[in-house]
Amino acid sequence: MAAALQTTGLVKRYGALLVTDQVSLDIAPGELHAVIGPNGAGKTTLINQLSGELACDEGAIRFADEDVTAWPVHQRARRGLLRSYQITSIFEDFTVLENATLAALGAREHAWGFWRPMSANARAHSAAQEALAAAGLALRAQVQAGELAYGERRQLELAMALAAQPKFLLLDEPMAGMSVQESAAVIALLRGLKGRYTLLLVEHDMDAVFALADRISVLVYGRVMFSGTPDEIRNHPEVRAVYLGEDER
Repeated sequence: MAAALQTTGLVKRYGALLVTDQVSLDIAPGELHAVIGPNGAGKTTLINQLSGELACDEGAIRFADEDVTAWPVHQRARRGLLRSYQITSIFEDFTVLENATLAALGAREHAWGFWRPMSANARAHSAAQEALAAAGLALRAQVQAGELAYGERRQLELAMALAAQPKFLLLDEPMAGMSVQESAAVIALLRGLKGRYTLLLVEHDMDAVFALADRISVLVYGRVMFSGTPDEIRNHPEVRAVYLGEDER
């Protein structure tokens, strides 16, 4: 089976600083693949390269069996490669449903109609409702987004990504800043998405990573030290020495 996403020798430099160093990953369709590593390992830089926000200095990215290395963010997004962010980005004066509908509209190149209400676009409205249900926000659809609690805002951001009907989701610390209860809700949410979407997860919460991941790659000084199942990661002596038990960005 062809990989959903494959990277070969990705490199990103800032002058003499090598941030990602020959990163090669192979992520299968339907897999939840986690990337972990100590502070400064290059995890967010890698996500930015995959999403198209940072150009690669070397290497190649293949998505859905196409070379997307030179594609801009919007072109990757419309092909189904989307990301979420560490910091929430929502329209606080719009309702939860309107936020999700806007995201669904933005994923379609010819969906905008400036003199029509958003709800008039049946496909976008339906995609938004389905995404809110998947993210556990169906009962909050008519609430103004600015009134949401922090954990619900993170759920809304995920719903907005789902409304764009992705094939592959890049998740950059979706549980950052959450309480134990909020994190548990997002873990349950992501578990429900497994198999329906291919997911790459960067997350500092090791309990979440080991509960969710099919495979884990450990990034150290910009290089992939080791990739394996959660059990293989737990029992790898070098990984334990370098990373497990330390704080992660």
